[in-house]
This record gives sequence, structure tokens and C-alpha cells, in this order.
Amino acid sequence: MPITELFSGDDERAQAALADVTAADVPALLALTADPKPEVRAAVFYALGQQRAPEAITPLMFALSERSPYLARLASDALVQIGAPAVPALCEALDREVETAVRVNLARTLALIADTRSIPALFRALDDDSAIVQHWADHGLEKMGVGQVYFKP
Repeated sequence: MPITELFSGDDERAQAALADVTAADVPALLALTADPKPEVRAAVFYALGQQRAPEAITPLMFALSERSPYLARLASDALVQIGAPAVPALCEALDREVETAVRVNLARTLALIADTRSIPALFRALDDDSAIVQHWADHGLEKMGVGQVYFKP
């Protein structure tokens, strides 16, 4: 089923098309990451995450700054699916980003990926002005066992 069915407006056809997306469809999906229709971008972000396509990292990173929190969350979720290949770019972005909402998405994404390469960036994020960024940084560090003390009773 062609990927154009993702945007058909028919939920059943769109779901079937989403199930049929393959790595061969990634270039076409990448071309649609800047589509003016939010529903198209939503389907594209989801499909790119399902494909775990490293070549989607840059447009998905850009999408973390979407005005729509829903679209930004879909981009974050797609980056979580891609996982380790996205970590260096996410860490660099977390250190330089000025927009609070984007920093929240960056910290959340790193926390959910839980790659040890993100530890320094997440430690720095503990001092962020945003309590939500601090929460996600703490969550990520805790998930990786950083700063926890284990002892035998």
C-alpha cells in the first residue's frame, strides 16, 4: 500500500498504510517532515520512529520545536525509537537550546533513551531554570542508576 494512503483521511486505510511502511519509504517520509498539514507531519513522525531511521534525526530534532505540543511529543517519541544514534545531537542541543519547551522535550527524550553518553548533559540539566527539565534530567539519571547507592542490609 503506498504511503500516500497515510494521508487519505480514511483511518482504516491510513492504519493499513502505516503497517506497510518500510525502509524504502524513508526518503519519501523525510520529504514530508515539513509538510504544512499537521496531520501529515504527525503520521510522518510516527512512521519515521517505527522505522528507527537515523537519517531522520535532523528533521525530528527540528520538529521538537513544533508549536503543537502533540507534534513535538511525536517527534520526541520517534527519536526515542531511533535511540542511541540520536544521543550526541540531543546532548549538544540540550546544552545550547534557549526555549524551555524544547529543552523539556530534549531532556525527556534523553531520559527515555537512557544512554550513558547523556549523563554529562543530564547532570548539567539538573541546574536548568525549568523544574520540568530538572525532573526529566533526574528521571534519566535515576533510570541509569547514576547517583544511587546500593548496599546489602
